[in-house]
Order: sequence, then C-alpha cells, then structure tokens
Amino acid sequence: MDYVNTQRVVPPTVAHPDTGSLVESAVRALPKMYLPDTAQFVQTVRRGEGGLVPEGTNLRYAAIVALGAARLDTARQRAILAGTDAAQLAERVAEQARSSTDLGAVALAGWASAEVCGVADDALVDRLVAAAHSSRPVPTVDLSWALTALLAVRDLRPVTADADRIAARLRTLQGAAGVFPHMLPRDSLPWYRAHVGCFADQVYPIQALARHHAATGEANSLTAAERCAVQIVRLQGSSGQWWWHYDARTGDVVEGYPVYSVHQHAMAPMALHDLRAAGGTDHQPAITSGLAWVFERPEVSSPMIDPATGAIWRKVGRRERRKAVRSIRATTTALRPRLRLGALDRIFPPTVIDYECRPYELGWLLYAWLR
Repeated sequence: MDYVNTQRVVPPTVAHPDTGSLVESAVRALPKMYLPDTAQFVQTVRRGEGGLVPEGTNLRYAAIVALGAARLDTARQRAILAGTDAAQLAERVAEQARSSTDLGAVALAGWASAEVCGVADDALVDRLVAAAHSSRPVPTVDLSWALTALLAVRDLRPVTADADRIAARLRTLQGAAGVFPHMLPRDSLPWYRAHVGCFADQVYPIQALARHHAATGEANSLTAAERCAVQIVRLQGSSGQWWWHYDARTGDVVEGYPVYSVHQHAMAPMALHDLRAAGGTDHQPAITSGLAWVFERPEVSSPMIDPATGAIWRKVGRRERRKAVRSIRATTTALRPRLRLGALDRIFPPTVIDYECRPYELGWLLYAWLR
C-alpha cells in the first residue's frame, strides 16, 4: 500500500460534504451518552439490538463535549445535557478534574473552564503551570492540551511565559520531518515503540502551536505547526484517509489502519482550521477529501453513520487479532525504517467497521464546524 498521495481525488458526489448533517447527527447522538445524575459522559456506546449500549465514564470526554456544545444555541445545549447548558457542564467537569491525576483531563477541564465559562480555575491552572516547568516524560497529546489550555486563560491570568515554555519543548522534540512522537522525549518509551506517533500526536500540536503563534507572534511555533501539517497532508490517502501511525524519525507512515472517523470529520479539520486562522497554509482540499471519506469510504460498503441514532461509527480497521499489523510494523520499522512488508495489506485487509461511538468524537465535531 502506497501511503504517499501525490494527486488527491475527492469523489465528485461529495466534493462538498454536508457538515450540517454531521452536526445534526452529533446533536441526536450525544444525549444518549450523557449521565445527568452525575453530569458525566460515558466512555463509549456500542451498537446493540435495542439501540446504543453505554459503557463506563470519561472525564476527558465530558470536557471536550462542553467545548463543542458551547458552540450550539442554548436550546440545543439543553437538549443534549438534560436541561443544563455547556457552562454548567464545564463547571462540573472542573470540579471533578481538581482531584484528578490525569494531566490530559486537567488540561481539557482548564481549557473548557476558560473558554466556555470565562474563568481561570486556579487549582487547574496551577497544575498546568507545574507541568510547564517539569522535565518528566509526558504524552505529546497531554502537553499540547496543556499549552492550549494556558493560552485560553492568558487573558485571565499571567501565564504567557509558562505557555512559551511548553511551546518551546514541543518544538525542540519535534522530529526532523515534522512528525511528533507519542511521548516526549521519544526515548521514554520502549525501543520498539519509541519512534511511533499516532495521528492525535500530530493534530493537537498543530493546533496548540498555531494558537501559540496567534497569541504571541512566535514565528517558530507557526513554522513547527506548518511542518507537521505539510507532512500529514502529503501522506493523506487517495480517498482522503488520515493515516494512524507515523515514524517520528523519517516522517513516513508506519501503519495506516484503522482509519478513525473522528480524524476525518473533526480532528484534522479542527487543527487545520486553527493553522489557517493563525496565518498558516489553507489545507481546505485535504479537509474536504477527509470529510468525503466518511460518506464514501472505499474499504467498506456499509455506512459510517447510523440513521436511527445519529452515531458515527468509530473506525474502519483490518481483519486481524490484537492489532497484529501495528505491532509487526512498529517493531520492523524500529529496526529498519521504511520497511513496508506489503504482504500484510493483502493478508489483513481493512474491511471491518467498529460499531462504537465515543462522545469526544462528536464534541470535537461540533467544535470544528460551529465557528
């Protein structure tokens, strides 16, 4: 499988995908994922005989839904949140996050508190400032969210210098080809996994660094965001696929599948919109191509959107056990960069839909398109 796309073709029937229908799907599905008694969102819902079956809870996801739902009108916020609104959800999320040991949840809660409620939650901000001055290994996603959160509160509390520290760390640990690893520093993971960065490890730094440039004028942050965006766009699939795993050393794709619907309809558009808003390149053709995949993905014939519930199914993956191809390709490329083992694509074809939907996916969808 060739992961370098030099001439992207958007299917003509969906050259301008209907983002409005995606937003309405999110508005219909999210109430089925909300637990009003505790103001929490579930970890996921799965397709069952009687509809969507909820599982677990996730504080990160609740914060993301608060960010996205805040861009709806008040009536639709209340329809999703059992009569409350996004600001009330953000307040409850902040309360819960103060006792959390999860930096990602703290960052998202602080971001939502500032952006949705206009409040700098001191307990959360103090944790983010501490993270800015720490040299301990940290997930790239969490550090990127911490930067975005500090930028959200900079008009409410003097944290610009702390945001600058995080931005500098992200830039310093970016790979030579523009790709970010999963952990910072890269060698804090085992040798067979240290070189791999997932798609989330690219889009959240793009977003955070673009916003850092917009807020402070730091040209190096815009350059770093541009380099990463150019690389993932260059590698985008011919049917608009945003691939899953990248090599932080070479910038190549390690493993393309699964293709996640949230990458297509929300995360890539959100980050690339922020890049353009900060004065960076306009990657609208890549955004449109990625959206088109949701409607006319070539790997499977069944739809990715459930008309009965509004759920947008999570991903299309390989017919394999225990992410076997990912493990093989991570290990082989650790030893020999760019080694493809193309036979794996034939042995394990990407023909399986994961009939699962997570609330953060729909929260980011709202955030990306309701501007």
